[in-house]
Amino acid sequence: MSPDLPLRGLADDLAERSDDALVELLIARPDLASPPPRGTGVLAQRALSAASISLAGEGLDLLAVAVIEAFLDASSAIGERKELLGPVSRDAIVARLGRRARRGDVDARLDQMVTRALLWGTGPRRRGRHTDWIAGAHLPDALPWRAHNLLGPIAESTPAQIRERIESAAERPRELLTTLAQGSSLGRSRDAAPDADPSAPVPTLISLGLLARIDEQTVELPPQVGQLLRGQPPLETAVLREPPLTGADGPGRFDAKAVDAAGAGEALELLRHSGDLIEALGTAPAALLRSGGLGIRELRRLAKTTALTVSRVGLLVELLARQRLLDAGAPDSDAGDHLADDVFAPTGAVDAWAHLSSGRRWLGMARAWLDLPRQPWQIGDTDREGNTLAALSSELFDATAAASRRAVLAPLADAEPAHPVSPEALTAVLGWRHPRRLRRLNVHVVSETLREATELGLVAHGSLTTAGRLLLDVPADAESAADVLAAMDASLPDLIDYFLVQADLTVVVPGPLDPDVADRLRLIADLESGGAASMYRITEDSVRRTLDTGRTSAEIATFLHEHSRTPVPQSLTYLIDDVARRHGRLRVGVAASFIRCDDTAMLTEVLRSEAATELALRALAPTVAVSAAPLRDVIDRLRASGFSPAGEDSSGALIDLRSRGVRVPARGAASSPPHRRAALGPGQAHAVVSRMRTADRAAGPVAAASASGAAGETVSTLIQLALRTGRRLRIGYVDAQGAASRHVVHARSLAAGQLVADEEGGEPDLRFALHRITRVEVL
Repeated sequence: MSPDLPLRGLADDLAERSDDALVELLIARPDLASPPPRGTGVLAQRALSAASISLAGEGLDLLAVAVIEAFLDASSAIGERKELLGPVSRDAIVARLGRRARRGDVDARLDQMVTRALLWGTGPRRRGRHTDWIAGAHLPDALPWRAHNLLGPIAESTPAQIRERIESAAERPRELLTTLAQGSSLGRSRDAAPDADPSAPVPTLISLGLLARIDEQTVELPPQVGQLLRGQPPLETAVLREPPLTGADGPGRFDAKAVDAAGAGEALELLRHSGDLIEALGTAPAALLRSGGLGIRELRRLAKTTALTVSRVGLLVELLARQRLLDAGAPDSDAGDHLADDVFAPTGAVDAWAHLSSGRRWLGMARAWLDLPRQPWQIGDTDREGNTLAALSSELFDATAAASRRAVLAPLADAEPAHPVSPEALTAVLGWRHPRRLRRLNVHVVSETLREATELGLVAHGSLTTAGRLLLDVPADAESAADVLAAMDASLPDLIDYFLVQADLTVVVPGPLDPDVADRLRLIADLESGGAASMYRITEDSVRRTLDTGRTSAEIATFLHEHSRTPVPQSLTYLIDDVARRHGRLRVGVAASFIRCDDTAMLTEVLRSEAATELALRALAPTVAVSAAPLRDVIDRLRASGFSPAGEDSSGALIDLRSRGVRVPARGAASSPPHRRAALGPGQAHAVVSRMRTADRAAGPVAAASASGAAGETVSTLIQLALRTGRRLRIGYVDAQGAASRHVVHARSLAAGQLVADEEGGEPDLRFALHRITRVEVL
């Protein structure tokens, strides 16, 4: 500690830094660059503000917090100062941390805080670096807690020793600890004063080191104690080193290739379930809550229809709505029962989305999840008022959700491929890296985030897949992710164009089918079980459905023979021929509707059936009858009576009677959620630094020999000199409102009583009236 060293201000320190050092500062603390500060003096004022220092504290790990606590503890021995703290020597900081931290790690944290302008050096240098440090008065705002918990009585205790202290306390003090652990860690009590009754619960806990005294009426629960009481992984402070992320056993049972394959399998399941949900909502759109969300009752209905869990449906709804594949709106459908109110249904974009490759759809789902401003795993939980959280509801909105999701996955990228990481180990590492988020990033949040990442195919067997690693490296605002798409395509299994037709009329598909083949197979057969290997069943109704689209029995048989690796059973051939023989003998057309049949006996049978009365059929000829009912109703009622009609258009050609499902208009693409801190690129940072340097030069001292007052002739002479030599000018200027300013400019022309110049690092083509220029200096 060297209190006699000069208290150099941060503005002087920043002015001496190189442009690259200032760029590094702005990238680390982007809030300082908005709006661009006019000079390093303004930058220093912003960097020393309490709000900015608190924001910078979010990027500090546990050892950096310990270094700040040691600095503050050492500076308190010097005495109180209003503006600056310190100077504090490196040796004083190292002495307070002892052997709990390596000196190299302490030096690295000091360099980090100097880079971020939380500390700056003063006095002589040793080996090119300062040995004494100064900080602003608001440095304590960078801490995640009020007390110096990393230097306190239990800082060097192991979790087992802390647990022994907790168990040694009486029942009433333990209840107090539990209350503080579940709620705010700060508590107010008159017993917090040093002269309070030592037998009271608060003084007892303070004496055990289980509470820290802030002032005479305020105490704080140390984070080490709170973690144990909440059943979370303990915060290790006896040794200030990052806990291990993976065990010492090496890689798990699965290699990197198996991890990628497992992730691809999960992704294919996710896409299949997405298709099932889209189809279910197209058939029966969901009702919306008044708040605009999708209620738990509708989620349960969709879960029953699709044979999925409610949590799975909630996740799919959020992801598909994020991509505007599902939305709320007025339905575009012929079904009259859906036209009363807005519904939640597929948009027109799903028809094009379904024809994209599996890799592109997977990438869209993964990016939608990473940027989602909600936590889907919270759907179905209750808020503080007991209300159930609905999907897509505003109550579920969380501006920090995307940042928290990336923070949870970031440590996995540091682990070796195929090395599994447990949720507990990951939570412990997150507590070390983000002590300010110690309560928010708990085991439950981490486990649910990993579960969703696993369902997205980004995590498998406890480690990141190749696609997941690459996706985390892509900036949130990047438009393309070619490397990620290539990795996803490489991990997905090759498409096949064959299947196995069984004697029981089932079709086994041993892998992902080619999209065209899959579409035709889903038309001919009904899906019974999906997955990596799926099974379909061909029935009389499925064959009739295919014939309704205009395909013939010969085309169906040819498709099965071409793509089946097993012989097509004769029973299936008989079924197709039998349904085709009866199909289409009766024709229904549009009049309102007409029925045409070459077999007069069959038409007579139709006219004698109960359907004729319900449809108000009237015979126009021995082979033609008409009805006022719509085409779809006539076909459905005749089929219910045991007939097999087919639809035809005005030219007599068969028409596809399949319903496309309900569709709602697609709104604009979803925008990314606003981040709490906008990222600042190197190019932007360099531009801000350039403008600050210009402002510093404009505000610099005036050289009397080269400056002039308002004498027009001298001003013009200096401007002409700058035009001839190409040198810069520093001018003082008063605008029409009387506001004075200084500028460093490159003169371009002088005419009509005006100077036209480009401001260095600023706007081009500025015009300055000569009679308003108060001073000119040639630089």
